Amino acid sequence: MRAALFILMTLAGAAYAQVGPRHVRMELIAESVVPAAGATVTLAFRSIPDAGWHGYWKNPGDAGVETQVTWTLPPGATAGPLVYPVPQRLLVGGLMNYVYEAPWVQFADIAIPAGLARGTRLPVTAKVDYLVCTVAVCVPESQALSTVLTVGDGAIATDARARFDRWRRAIPKPLGSAATWQRVGDRFRLSVPYPADAALEQAWFYPAAAGAIDMAAPQVATRDGDRVVIETKAAAPAGTITGVLSTGNGAGLTVRAGPGEVAAASGAESGGGDWNAAALAFAGAVLGGLLLNVMPCVFPILSLKALGLARSGESERHARMEALAYTAGVVAVCLALGGVLLALRAGGSAAGWAFQLQDPRVIGVLLLLTAGIALNLSGLFELPTPQFAARGGVAGAFATGALAAFVATPCSGPFMGAALGAALVLPAAAALLVFAGLGLGIALPFLLIGFVPALRRRLPKPGAWMATFRRILAVPMWLTALALAWVLGRQAGVDGMTLALGAVLLLGLGLWIVGRRQASGRRAVVPAAIATVLAFAAVVTIRPAARAAAAATTAAGEEPFTEARLAALRAEGRPVFAYFTADWCLSCKVNEKAAIDTDAVHDAFAKAKVAVLVGDWTDGDPVLGRFIARHDRAGVPLYLYYAPGAKQPRVLPQVLTRGMLTDLAR
Repeated sequence: MRAALFILMTLAGAAYAQVGPRHVRMELIAESVVPAAGATVTLAFRSIPDAGWHGYWKNPGDAGVETQVTWTLPPGATAGPLVYPVPQRLLVGGLMNYVYEAPWVQFADIAIPAGLARGTRLPVTAKVDYLVCTVAVCVPESQALSTVLTVGDGAIATDARARFDRWRRAIPKPLGSAATWQRVGDRFRLSVPYPADAALEQAWFYPAAAGAIDMAAPQVATRDGDRVVIETKAAAPAGTITGVLSTGNGAGLTVRAGPGEVAAASGAESGGGDWNAAALAFAGAVLGGLLLNVMPCVFPILSLKALGLARSGESERHARMEALAYTAGVVAVCLALGGVLLALRAGGSAAGWAFQLQDPRVIGVLLLLTAGIALNLSGLFELPTPQFAARGGVAGAFATGALAAFVATPCSGPFMGAALGAALVLPAAAALLVFAGLGLGIALPFLLIGFVPALRRRLPKPGAWMATFRRILAVPMWLTALALAWVLGRQAGVDGMTLALGAVLLLGLGLWIVGRRQASGRRAVVPAAIATVLAFAAVVTIRPAARAAAAATTAAGEEPFTEARLAALRAEGRPVFAYFTADWCLSCKVNEKAAIDTDAVHDAFAKAKVAVLVGDWTDGDPVLGRFIARHDRAGVPLYLYYAPGAKQPRVLPQVLTRGMLTDLAR
């Protein structure tokens, strides 16, 4: 009866299709219009149905037809299978349909032949045959879509990257662990490994093929520790069953389940799992933030704190107020950055921690800030308001804390990577708690000194030595400015770096005038304001420069990271060391200079034939971002070692030593 109903709907629609318009607007979009020879480019089929119409998933359900694509490609090029987003459910007349009622995007990867010269045109045509339906009629439609690619450097335009990131959010992610199914009487029971601390809403299992379950039957999903159990009415399950587990909000996981014993769920979902995980991540973030105080990128800010902490004779109340203000500044910035990061990821971006440093304009602003503070510490001028460090005050403490947190983002230390990685899979409220924990850890030393009188009494007494000490503390701030200028040169090229250094010179000139007038007892607000406005206006005009091919930036014996190259090396049985870095990640650069780029490590890796792959995340490459996220990290650095034959990589600490790496090659 169900099949007869569907046939009648399709026949009616076929007759209607002879005279009617198409009901799905479709376009073919390339992620990169200049793919590199020998590489893979992703094409997107963007479909927008008319109101009241819907298209179908790979398994259309009890009714419907899978979309078919017939390709016309250049010689040597090949197309991968069509990749579908997580579907929706539509029950019509007792028939379960797996559908898309809102605009949806399917992907296909095209492998470009190697050896093609740059500028070679690659016409691509796809004939798409699909079925589109309402609740009353189904219409078979066909469209011929085409695009022209040109062999180039594989660059991806900023707007294309943002769109594809957003669309990929709806593609189910690989689960990584095998699931198990069992038939118990007329019931089908599926056990899917799923962390107890991961968010889950409205779970539903979509089988990739008919026959395993009664697709129109209700499903009961139960959280049971580190698994999700799905129960529904069985059909004729056999062998390995694949499908998609919808986890809510359009997200899902690909599932591959084999037959086996599946214990019944012990009870309904407990609501405390997320918060238990958040508590553990919070503790890790606090510890990571505390250790971050000794990392190279945070040390210059210690100079500001040191001058404030070197005072004595302050009242108990004043010390506590200043400590709380400093903590508030740190936590506020960490929460703000965390909130923006969560919002970007909710929109489909592959952004990670320190995402703002992928924009050279932010680096330029930081360069101006550090240069201005260095000039102040060098004695060029005085900074009465906001009263940073040496002059104290609640406003100054808050501003110093905010600056410390902002500058700390390029660094990552022990415990931070796992904590922030966990934050990205927790509910928003729990995730923000983790980011607040990071801020609390950064502020903890100053907070303790403010609230523990015995610690304050150990601070040196103020005196003439402080002027000399202040000049000495200008040195690490200048070194920080120098490092930021180098990063800016890498991101924006020589022109961008020159513009920023010119802005620093302009700011310095204005502050020099301020210092001269201050020395004669006069105020000089206007020159400082004009110089500051012009300098910041200059750096916000900086734009990223076209980056050279990744192969040119790697050291001898290293290769740019791609998942295809990783798979090829592992298939050869070679050990692989893969590391992910960014020019703005100062802790990454310290690890590279102190451990990775050393003769001892190079020799050890060469003798053991360890392949080295480098993932450069300076510009926020979303492909790398998604790979990093799959290893439960929110950003760089990430260090992975793949032993021959191992199923999973060994995740190395975020602080490396030469001995640690040479031991891998033994």
